[in-house]
Amino acid sequence: MIIIGIESSCDETAVAVVKDKKEVLSSVVASQIDVHTEFGGVVPEVASRIHVENISYCIEKALKDANITMEDVDAVAVTQGPGLIGCLHVGVQAAKTLAFAYHKPLVPVHHLAGHIYANELVVDMKYPVLALVVSGGNTELVYMKDETSFEILGETQDDAIGEAFDKVARVLGLGYPGGPKIDKLAKEGKPVYELAKPKTQGRYDFSFSGLKSSVLQFTKRMERQGKTFDMADLACSFQECALDEIFSRVRAVLDNHKDIRHFVVGGGVSANSRLREKVEELRNEYPEVEFTVPPMYCCTDNASMIGVAGTIAYLSGRRGNASLTADSSLEIQ
Repeated sequence: MIIIGIESSCDETAVAVVKDKKEVLSSVVASQIDVHTEFGGVVPEVASRIHVENISYCIEKALKDANITMEDVDAVAVTQGPGLIGCLHVGVQAAKTLAFAYHKPLVPVHHLAGHIYANELVVDMKYPVLALVVSGGNTELVYMKDETSFEILGETQDDAIGEAFDKVARVLGLGYPGGPKIDKLAKEGKPVYELAKPKTQGRYDFSFSGLKSSVLQFTKRMERQGKTFDMADLACSFQECALDEIFSRVRAVLDNHKDIRHFVVGGGVSANSRLREKVEELRNEYPEVEFTVPPMYCCTDNASMIGVAGTIAYLSGRRGNASLTADSSLEIQ
């Protein structure tokens, strides 16, 4: 089965061709990071316009690199949401046009499901699964009893972890994107500064807004008092506190859901080196659970994961039609 996947939820225009849910025949990603770095973050209107410029080229190149034509494709999968509404519309309209022109089934895909299913590229997921989705716009713990069921156990009450990384990086003058920069700087420091511990209402929910503010207040306090601080130590302190927030909830879920056989991570923040180390620590604590973090090439937004998710959705009977539209707040299902 050959699926062409289209992803345009934020600032990457991506198209990929995936065969039998496992083999990536081609993957094209046109990133806009250089453009948005100028503004210190993604500008939705600018991102949408660049998607319009890139989408046709990406589709053409993905088919060429895979050495196939649209006649060889079984279905067209596309990210329906969540994401930036203008950006999503570009991908959805392109997918609808392809499906209509070549008489192919149209398969709508949830962006976060794509991040979760990216793990299928390297391992067969064993259910029940606990998935940790960590990205610029989302932080969620998702319980999957089987391949097509999603139960959100915990989610962020304010900022997503990736968003918090970007905002703290801005406070420290590191620039955009903040995640990789803080990760790199934190390696040179130690978690010596005490920052505010996030407080949440839900048992497995997350909060990062207070932690972000704590970093800002710390720098302002040092400035008022005429004191200096070590940037690397502050970056390390923030990162450890943020990841402790994540993994304390993960441990709580694993302790309370003894049926979980597989823990997987998805989303751009899964590229964080310290997060990967903490997953390895969990592996030693819970030997009965299998742990998987996707390879670096499919951590950030890409269309390979949409192709995999599209294959699963297609086989489960999910279809879109001419009325399909983008949904910026689409719930995972």
